[in-house]
Amino acid sequence: MEIDMSNDKKPLFYEIIEKRRSTRKFQSGRDVSKESLKKIVDCGRWAPSGANVQCWDFVVVDDPVMIEKVTGVFLEQAQRLVDHAKGFPAVKKTYLANTVAIILVLGDPRWKVCFPHSSTEEWAKEYDDNNEAIFLCSLGAAIQNIQLGVTAEGLTSSWLSGGGEDTTNRDLSKILGYPEWMTAFGTIPIGYPIASQDRRYRRPLEQLIHWNGYNSKQYRTNEQVDYYESTLRPFAMYRDNELMTDWKDMDQKLGTWSEAFTGQTTNPTGQLQPKTDFSKPRSIGSATKRRKKDL
Repeated sequence: MEIDMSNDKKPLFYEIIEKRRSTRKFQSGRDVSKESLKKIVDCGRWAPSGANVQCWDFVVVDDPVMIEKVTGVFLEQAQRLVDHAKGFPAVKKTYLANTVAIILVLGDPRWKVCFPHSSTEEWAKEYDDNNEAIFLCSLGAAIQNIQLGVTAEGLTSSWLSGGGEDTTNRDLSKILGYPEWMTAFGTIPIGYPIASQDRRYRRPLEQLIHWNGYNSKQYRTNEQVDYYESTLRPFAMYRDNELMTDWKDMDQKLGTWSEAFTGQTTNPTGQLQPKTDFSKPRSIGSATKRRKKDL
């Protein structure tokens, strides 16, 4: 059967994708049924995974006492960001008090044994590195499916990645009882949105799609990455605008980078750059002045 893909008759699936938001303002005094939570988790169950290993378990926290305990762990994690990750636009996680449930996506690393492994020393690192990528991508697919399920149930959520930090994961495992060698790569607080949200910033489709090969004029330069990290990041993360062209202060924020962030051509020269070390921030901007003493 042919599906009508016209804009006024988009299949529900596409609508759910576009409506999904990472929301940090939940209504108080609400609850959610276990039936709805089961439907949401079932979306995660149907996610793809390498070798179909389904390398996850889902911990659903809907008891108010347990929600408070998990919330406490992430309040401490948020303070560590302030203390030890200076310059990152951390958000106080006080909104977690209004969550109706929290779903944790646990990664079980034992299942990586089912992925391809090298039979020769020469190729060991290549296969090991790719196995880690397969593992993490599988978990990411489950996290995304759950967030789409949340949206389909008329709720909203955010994705807390701090559970992947060793200290946070240890604290969570003590509270929830899972083995410490498993990791809560995705922690998803769920609630009812306090207000409707516009779309967060997305790169223009024309800028990121490459037809039949990589277009080097759409390559984002090292300097563009630096500018985003040092100057634009907090605004792109939290402003409710899909397009930077809708920012009232776009000219002030983007300056000479306007075309690179809003147009089709990010790299007019078409020159590519060699691999560069981005393991740490490389520049200082208005969004990262607090970090200046540490660089």
